Amino acid sequence: MNAKQHTTNTALIFSVLFITLLSAFTSSTALAQSSSLNYNNSPLNYNNSPLNYDNSPLNYNNSPLNYENSPLNYNATNGVYDSQGNRTGYTTVSPDGVTNIYSQDGRRSGYIPAPEAGSGTDLWSK
Repeated sequence: MNAKQHTTNTALIFSVLFITLLSAFTSSTALAQSSSLNYNNSPLNYNNSPLNYDNSPLNYNNSPLNYENSPLNYNATNGVYDSQGNRTGYTTVSPDGVTNIYSQDGRRSGYIPAPEAGSGTDLWSK
């Protein structure tokens, strides 16, 4: 293979790689945008925002200091567990119906919009 053929093959490989990456990016962006077009499910909606006190870990109802959210409460029904059965966090439900997902130390890691706001099945993570 001469230098000109090598350069042409290299350029062709990079072109195919670029087009593949570009199409993967645009299709995933389109999928992400289609689910985010519903304002009721959007993190920009104040009902879903961590700036809303009902969703804030500063609210005692959502705090890891609240015994209802504590891993020490063996009767708690709001725990989040990994595939090995280890508790990784907890959930709370705001008065608006938003399910907030918190880590063990009280950091909000995601939410599920209120069922009446839309599909109610989209999980939003930070």
